[in-house]
Amino acid sequence: MLSKEKLNRLNFLARKSKTTQLSDKEKEEQAELRNEYLLKFKSNFRKQLENIEFVDDK
Repeated sequence: MLSKEKLNRLNFLARKSKTTQLSDKEKEEQAELRNEYLLKFKSNFRKQLENIEFVDDK
């Protein structure tokens, strides 16, 4: 997953965006962090799905 620092920064920007408007630089940073997070999430999820084995108990 994302490093603890990056995840904390992403959460901070999300909370800040709910109370105030983010600067253009912060919006860009947030978008980059979100994309990185989603890519890693999808990759990990895909690995989990590939490791599923179906067993027929008949």
